[in-house]
Amino acid sequence: MRSEKYHIPVLLEESLAGLNIRPDGIYVDLTFGGGGHSREILRRMGKGLLIGFDQDPDAAPNAICDPRFRFVRHNYRYFSNHLEYMGIERVDGILADLGVSSFQLDQPEKGFSYRHDAPLDMRMNPGMPRSAADLIALLDESGLAQLLKDYGELPNARGLARRLASRRQGHPILTTGDLAEAITAVLPPQKKNKMLAQIFQAFRIAVNQEMDSLREMLQQVPGVLREGGRVAIISYHSLEDRLVKNYFRSGDFTGQRVSDLYGQVRVPLAPVSRQAIAPGEQEINENPRARSARLRIAERTPW
Repeated sequence: MRSEKYHIPVLLEESLAGLNIRPDGIYVDLTFGGGGHSREILRRMGKGLLIGFDQDPDAAPNAICDPRFRFVRHNYRYFSNHLEYMGIERVDGILADLGVSSFQLDQPEKGFSYRHDAPLDMRMNPGMPRSAADLIALLDESGLAQLLKDYGELPNARGLARRLASRRQGHPILTTGDLAEAITAVLPPQKKNKMLAQIFQAFRIAVNQEMDSLREMLQQVPGVLREGGRVAIISYHSLEDRLVKNYFRSGDFTGQRVSDLYGQVRVPLAPVSRQAIAPGEQEINENPRARSARLRIAERTPW
């Protein structure tokens, strides 16, 4: 596998400029993938160290042969434990490019896209306990509705869940084609593709426990970043971006600043810019999947 086919780095210049790379610094790429961001970090470093994390076994062959690089095949929700095991107490920068890569979307066997008829899997890590087909078979109607509402932000989640629960009784939903066929008839024709993408997104997020992983990762960042160190996170839908924005601004996922027993508000991270950074027209033209990307950068305060 050639790594350049795995992933076209999104917002590459903006994210690395935001990290403010130090030549002798220690950096963490939490979503290594094809190594596009990591290679550029290494290019800007001197004698520093870069640790790349990825739970997808297909990312491992892309590991960079460089004495300054270490690859860890694990979910980023455990990254601080791995750094501690390596004897690393503080790092200078952390990068995460969330969601699913172009390579993963284009692999039919992954089951991420309704554009290919393939097993309805959606596991980024094959070791995850349940596939999307398992969730559809096991969740009751209310559970399916909650999943579609929370992770797909679909206003008609209850009706879609009722449709899935009804269809699975006579025909198990085992492939991406089964899922798309089961619900296409009840989708407005003019919104069909958008809503199918939202439905597939919802099951992918649930299968991979993406929101729980993101929360756990964010909570570890302040304890790992050195004072003045930076974290850059690229998200692709409002659920992720909202969590990142709230945590950067308040240290709380609800966005509310919480005071301690002495009435003091302690916020460990400070956003570098108030607004998220979006890709420019040229990048979107060259890589249409970058259209929904939003980059947020924060710096570790003296907290």
